[in-house]
Amino acid sequence: MTAPAPHIPVLLDEVIAGLAIAPGETHVDATFGAGGYTRAMLAAGARVIAFDRDPDAIRDGQAVVAGSNGALALVEAPFSAMAGELAARDAAPLDGVVMDIGVSSMQLDRAERGFSFQADGPLDMRMSQSGESAADFVNTADESAIADVLYLYGDEPRSRRVARAIVAARPITRTGELAAVVRKALGHKPHDKKDPATRTFQAIRIHLNRELDELADGLRAAEAVLRPGGRLAVVTFHSLEDRIVKRFLRERSGGTPAGSRHRPAAAAANDPTFETPAKAVRPSEQEIARNPRARSATLRVARRTGAAAWRE
Repeated sequence: MTAPAPHIPVLLDEVIAGLAIAPGETHVDATFGAGGYTRAMLAAGARVIAFDRDPDAIRDGQAVVAGSNGALALVEAPFSAMAGELAARDAAPLDGVVMDIGVSSMQLDRAERGFSFQADGPLDMRMSQSGESAADFVNTADESAIADVLYLYGDEPRSRRVARAIVAARPITRTGELAAVVRKALGHKPHDKKDPATRTFQAIRIHLNRELDELADGLRAAEAVLRPGGRLAVVTFHSLEDRIVKRFLRERSGGTPAGSRHRPAAAAANDPTFETPAKAVRPSEQEIARNPRARSATLRVARRTGAAAWRE
């Protein structure tokens, strides 16, 4: 028996249905987190190789490994490295890949990780716990670079005003400090439905962790490791992520290629590597009532064809 999951993963039943696991198949959980999808995949009879770049997730997941009777391998690596890591283990091709994009509940709920302003903590936000921190970024980047990040990844319409306020308030070392600076710059009333600091925190987190580039690289990696008939299931939580997934699957299923910053225009000569994806799935009102974080989730599922992976 494996230990109970500390968090309920979003759209769990729908993800497992989309993966259509047959006992004995090998699947990848590209974003292990608290292990919710992995537990359900193991229960369905799959062998699972799970990835996470957060050393805390790898450490906490050892109990799941121990209870899996050899059916689970945990790999400390970003999912963009999936193809190389699987090749090194002679584990491809795969029957399925699931990707749950964005920050995990564990990261959000631990104030010391610095992802959320709900509780004060050090301004960190690093999923891998290495490299540039959020404090490094806000205290050393120039004003225009901060403004660009807030506009690009947070859709912050007053990004220049916020960037100017951040630079003026340096040094900033705590999540509470940064949230207060943003609220003051934008004008925050206690009864406002959405905290104005939300967009800034999202933008800095996405920038530091290269989340959109990781997603684009991870989708290509999944394309490379799935066997013909293999299933890809991707859960996203905001429009920037979902746009990348939707565009990728449209192109790869024979839709009109469309270039972008994260997805270069594709050559028309490539054969479709995915069948036309199923309609996007959103959480039910019942699930949202149980888990408010599910509200913005979108699931897209597609099946791999026998065509060679595109070369880009």
